[in-house]
Amino acid sequence: MATYIVFTKESTQDQCELDIYLSKVRETFEGHPIKVLAAYGAQQVLEGPAPEGVVIVEFPTTTAAHEWYDGPAYQAVTQHRFKGAIYRAVLVEGV
Repeated sequence: MATYIVFTKESTQDQCELDIYLSKVRETFEGHPIKVLAAYGAQQVLEGPAPEGVVIVEFPTTTAAHEWYDGPAYQAVTQHRFKGAIYRAVLVEGV
């Protein structure tokens, strides 16, 4: 069953750190069955406060999503995302 990770950037704290993260994150996709469905596209907020940006990535399974997210390559770059901005990340299984 497809699984998605939805990242919402709530607020930028340090653009330099965020730029480092953005320059390195694509490298972490190598060897993982990841499909980027949306990345900082135009938004139409229907409810609640608007996030600064939204990224949605798809994986074939929950296991595959965890293998990427929890893996050493992605975890090595997350420090820059954590320093660069406040994000929410939610893993959701498809139907």
